[in-house]
Amino acid sequence: GAFQKKGHSARVLSPEEAERLAKDQVLVSEFKQLKLEKEAQKNWDLFYKRNSTNFFKDRHWTTREFQELKACREFADQKLTILEAGCGVGNCLFPLLEEDLNIFAYACDFSPRAVEYVKKNALYSTERCKVFQCDLTKDDLLDNIPADSVDVVTLIFVLSAIHPDKMNLVLKNIYKVLKPGKCVLFRDYGLYDHAMLRFKSGSKLGENFYVRQDGTRSYFFTKEFLSQLFKAEGYEQVVNEYVQRETVNRKEDLRVPRVFLQGKFQKP
Repeated sequence: GAFQKKGHSARVLSPEEAERLAKDQVLVSEFKQLKLEKEAQKNWDLFYKRNSTNFFKDRHWTTREFQELKACREFADQKLTILEAGCGVGNCLFPLLEEDLNIFAYACDFSPRAVEYVKKNALYSTERCKVFQCDLTKDDLLDNIPADSVDVVTLIFVLSAIHPDKMNLVLKNIYKVLKPGKCVLFRDYGLYDHAMLRFKSGSKLGENFYVRQDGTRSYFFTKEFLSQLFKAEGYEQVVNEYVQRETVNRKEDLRVPRVFLQGKFQKP
């Protein structure tokens, strides 16, 4: 079972959790941090090599959570052009294409291996999508997508894997291909999510930024940080809220607090 609530306030830590986080102040060495940045693509590629297409579940919740995909249309059967920035192996992309026949999707990922998995999927069709490898922090999206041509960009559990100093480059890049008046739909890890509290000592890279054992990294967002990030690149904030869920495992009597940040940011 799970319950969910949306709101503007961050999750409040228990005294034990607060104490544990306060103690964990030792940062990973600068040498190792530079190595992780240099090997980011390799580490994600190895992640997909190990897990192939089995790690993430298909995200059929996307259209339910983001009614905007329907709201973007001015009339019922209008053809929409979307960009899924950081598509992984297509867990979001393919359910969307199946559910909505009037979508053409651009999709890109950092990992060449993930892109290959997408192209091998039985549902992949070049008539309905164009998939390409791309480092959103430095490869120009205009090489693959015309300027001002996209109705919706989805940025779902992508920005958290990128160094905070480079997140603005991703938003700048996306801005160029988004039509004026259209939106980026965002969902990612929020501050004090269960995953953040589970990191062992020695995993911290910076404020709210951690490295997993496999070398992939994860940032945990506050509403304020996200707001500043988008506004600095010229977007207008439409929605920016915490989604708090408590997942209950009755068998083991465990309550796991999940915290995500969900947002919608518009290009004027």
